[in-house]
Amino acid sequence: MSASETIAAIITAPGEAGVSIVRVSGPEAFEIADKIFKCNAPAPSLRKANTFVYGKITDGDVEVDEGLLLIFRAPHSYTAEDVVEFQCHGGGTSAKRVLRSCFHAGARAADAGEFTRRAFLNGRIDLLQAEAIMDLVRAHSDRSQTAALQQLEGKLSQSFQDLYDRLLQVAAQLEATLDFPEDELPASVLPQILSNLSKAEQDLDFLLSTWNEGHVLRDGALVVLSGKPNVGKSTLLNTLLGHERAIVSDIAGTTRDSIEAEFILEGIPLRLVDTAGLRESVDVIEQQGIIRTRDYLSKADLHIHLIDLSQKADSQTYENFEDLIPGKSILVCNKSDLPRMFHVEQWPTGIPIVETAIKDEIGYQELKNALASLLSSSIDLSARPHAVISERHRLVLVEVKTELAGIKDLLSGCMGDEALVLAIPGLREALVRLGEVTGREYHEDLLDEVFSTFCIGK
Repeated sequence: MSASETIAAIITAPGEAGVSIVRVSGPEAFEIADKIFKCNAPAPSLRKANTFVYGKITDGDVEVDEGLLLIFRAPHSYTAEDVVEFQCHGGGTSAKRVLRSCFHAGARAADAGEFTRRAFLNGRIDLLQAEAIMDLVRAHSDRSQTAALQQLEGKLSQSFQDLYDRLLQVAAQLEATLDFPEDELPASVLPQILSNLSKAEQDLDFLLSTWNEGHVLRDGALVVLSGKPNVGKSTLLNTLLGHERAIVSDIAGTTRDSIEAEFILEGIPLRLVDTAGLRESVDVIEQQGIIRTRDYLSKADLHIHLIDLSQKADSQTYENFEDLIPGKSILVCNKSDLPRMFHVEQWPTGIPIVETAIKDEIGYQELKNALASLLSSSIDLSARPHAVISERHRLVLVEVKTELAGIKDLLSGCMGDEALVLAIPGLREALVRLGEVTGREYHEDLLDEVFSTFCIGK
């Protein structure tokens, strides 16, 4: 990648639409616009910033489309470079022909995330805000979208900046103590340094506490539906979704593979997975489905286990109960409208139990309430959405927390020059790692990792 090159890409989603947009960014953006966009005088390069003009888009002597040209002058653009955007007719053909015209006029194809990468490198946004842009694009719910918007506006960046500044202050204090003979060191210095380290640890813990919500908002909480065959798992999935997603049949073992679908509950995206029924089977395909069920259960954020109240309990029933984990599981007693044949000596302890007749939507709201209750144990559903950390941020914060704990232990033992000399490099390393979160410190491999998840248009 080179900032001296001018890049172009279609920035709207593929498919039929009213309008498609092709963005061109870089030092030759206006020159390219002059070549391929024919409009009344003055030419695009002579027009004011933040204006638009109607005209014809051409490729040599061939008219490609008609549309609008939007003009943005550096640094007041998405990339902080000179940018033009062609708004042409929707659909794949028009946009592709306009993009081809841009290439013929001197632009090259933008790489994935290159527009946002340039915005970061040009100082318009930091790395946290860059990541928020893709979170915003991929948001599954209003709550996810609001959290991403908070991050884009710099709320999370400010939290990391405050933590960075606090540790920078500690580093300055440690450096300054080296200039004092040990017997002349002011008595207040060590307690102040340790106090600032403790406050930094509190800030770290607060940021780390947002990870679970961040994971759920970005990826969706994995909710696995399990149970013996024909207990109503597929019916429950369809009822929650409000449409037929899974095949429902009275024949046991109809679901042989896992079926995943998205469901929004209280603003939280859930990834519902209907799994193969848990039972002993000689069918090779069904056995593979049961293995996948066990794999999903090992990864689940939440687990809904169904039993059939109209059938007798057996040894498989108790074996399945062993998968129920307090705080993560709900036991759904389905077919409560039929004569009850199910009896057990001992129910699982610490597991909420909901009786349902899913076909008639009896107990449906109670189940949703139980799900929301489990979610609220780790996410405050009543709180306003706020910026939350990602897995990349969490890994850095865990490393920094470990580093700070070691520094505190070192300084609590003694305050001699030897302890200071050992503590200062650790603190500097913590500052470097924190800087990698916001992009204050970065290397090409880090940027490649972050922007590889972006789409071409961003």
